[in-house]
Amino acid sequence: MKYTDQNEFEKANVFGTGMPNEAYAQYFSGASFLNALVPPGEAPLFLANVTFAPGCRNHWHIHHARQGGGQMLICTAGEGWYQQEGEDAISLKEGVCVYIPAGVKHWHGAKADSWFSHIAVEIPGLEGRNEWLEPVSDAVYDAL
Repeated sequence: MKYTDQNEFEKANVFGTGMPNEAYAQYFSGASFLNALVPPGEAPLFLANVTFAPGCRNHWHIHHARQGGGQMLICTAGEGWYQQEGEDAISLKEGVCVYIPAGVKHWHGAKADSWFSHIAVEIPGLEGRNEWLEPVSDAVYDAL
């Protein structure tokens, strides 16, 4: 379901919007928010609810790992997009889960006319790291 009104979105965003995502703001186009669901380092998986204002998306990026690794997105509120390099974008809405293997260049974010949240699950991997790349161009995003 699309949410243009932030107050209505907040009612549906059961995992909470959290705080402005200042630590990673340089890797996002638009306003994003982060609500850690488990304290970093206290569990074998890092889980966070990531919220995107309408039109917000993260930059192209790759989750690297020598073994294992990758990311899962569990969409919880609103509507968004996920796109792997060289593939068509996939529409995201509540209940959709996306598995992103290590080594896959991709981006994800809100649709232009909706707030969007997903739980980001960082899958443990040997020598895991994220590589942040170029922003998703307005031309690519606006064509969706």
